[in-house]
Amino acid sequence: MLVIRRFGYYWLNTWVMANVIQLATQDFCKKFLNLKNDPCGRQFDQMTQAARSGTANIAEGNSRHSTSRETEMKLTDVARASLAELMSDYANWLMQHEQAPWSVKSDEYKRVYAVQFDKPKYTEDVIHESSLHVLQQKHKFDEWLNSDDSIVAANCLLILCDRLIMMLKKQIETLLGEFKDEGGFTEALTAERLQHRMEQSVKEDAPMCPECGKPMLKRVAKKGVNSGKEFWSCSGFPDCRGTRKIE
Repeated sequence: MLVIRRFGYYWLNTWVMANVIQLATQDFCKKFLNLKNDPCGRQFDQMTQAARSGTANIAEGNSRHSTSRETEMKLTDVARASLAELMSDYANWLMQHEQAPWSVKSDEYKRVYAVQFDKPKYTEDVIHESSLHVLQQKHKFDEWLNSDDSIVAANCLLILCDRLIMMLKKQIETLLGEFKDEGGFTEALTAERLQHRMEQSVKEDAPMCPECGKPMLKRVAKKGVNSGKEFWSCSGFPDCRGTRKIE
C-alpha cells in the first residue's frame, strides 16, 4: 500500500499515455525538425516542452490528491491544455505539408485509436517496472511512430493527443464528483478541527445546546455589542444557532 501512495500516478493510463506521447514527440522532433524548417529550434522546444508539461502535471496533480483536490484538478487541466497545444502543432505540421489529418472514418485512424494499453502489474520495484511498461505500450504504435514519413507519425501523434485529452476530461469529471461528495483538504481539516474542539468541550463539561442537545463550543463574538467576548455556541452551527452565555 505504501508503494501505491507514493507512486499512485504510475497506475494511471493518462500518465502512461502522456509518457508515450512525450517520448514519441522527442523522437519526432529529432527526426523531422532541422535547421531548414526550424532554424532557431523554437518549434523543437515548444513541442517537447508541451509534451513534458502533460506528463509532469499529471504526476504532480495526482501527488496532491490527498492534500488538495482543487490543486489536483487544476494541474490535470493544465496537462490537458498542454496536450491541446501539442495537438495543434501536429495539425499545423500536416497542413504545412498540404495534408489534412486522417478522417475519423478512415481505416488508419480506427486502427490507431483501437490500440489498447495493458494493465500495469507492478511490484515494489515501481520505477523500474513502470518505465518498462511505458516502453511496451509505446512499441504498440511502432508501425506508425517509426515511419520515415512524417505525415504518418504526425497523424498517429495527433490521434494519441486527442485520445489523451478525452481521457483527462473524464479524469477531471471524476475528481470533481469526488470533491463534491467528499470535499477537499480544507474541508477535511475543518472537520478534524471541529471534532477536536467538540471532544475538548466534553472534557471541559461544556453545556448542551438548548436547541438541539449537541455539545457546545466556546467562540468569540466578532461583532455587535459583545464583540471580543466569549460565548457558548452550538457545535452544529450553522445548522443550529443555539447559544448560551458564559457565566
